[in-house]
Amino acid sequence: MKVADIPGQPVALTAIAMAALSLLFLAIGDPAREWFQYDRDAVLAGEIWRLVTAHLVHLGVGHTALNLVALFLVYWFLGNEFTLGQWAWVSGLAVAMIAVGFVWLRPELLWYVGLSGLLHGWLVAGAARRLWRRHKDGLILLSVVLIKGFYEQLAGPLPGSELASGGPVVVDAHWFGILGGLIGAWSLRLHNRSTGV
Repeated sequence: MKVADIPGQPVALTAIAMAALSLLFLAIGDPAREWFQYDRDAVLAGEIWRLVTAHLVHLGVGHTALNLVALFLVYWFLGNEFTLGQWAWVSGLAVAMIAVGFVWLRPELLWYVGLSGLLHGWLVAGAARRLWRRHKDGLILLSVVLIKGFYEQLAGPLPGSELASGGPVVVDAHWFGILGGLIGAWSLRLHNRSTGV
């Protein structure tokens, strides 16, 4: 068994590293945000790293704090549901789905920052895994996140969320993250079934 396949410590270190990068970019301020945020024109001009780095920069202190608290809550409750390699797979699919959604399905979206899209993907993936392992809380969590996602698509951001984050909430990031997380979790389930794991 490889270190990357052991749940727990590698996942915790990855969460800490993501938080550290977010805090570093926060300390740098506007230059970091401008260089790493999703910027549609810049992405179309070839700056594709922004499709990944946008998730690590934030609007300000409040937005960063909200996202990092959520990051550690997700890790605390769901971190051991997958190995580090499996979480990387889920994350990659969520990032890819958000990128495809932004570039091809939401051309009017000119910029985006924040971890919330990925957080939604992680939540549904971990909840789905718990549901498949017959934990009732998995069904509750999955239902809450899906209902929230549907609500936001129909009515916009939850009341108070823009005030809490200090700026506009891009609910499409949440929705695309949810779809990517579900695809990631489902593909891992199919892989486990096919290999008998």
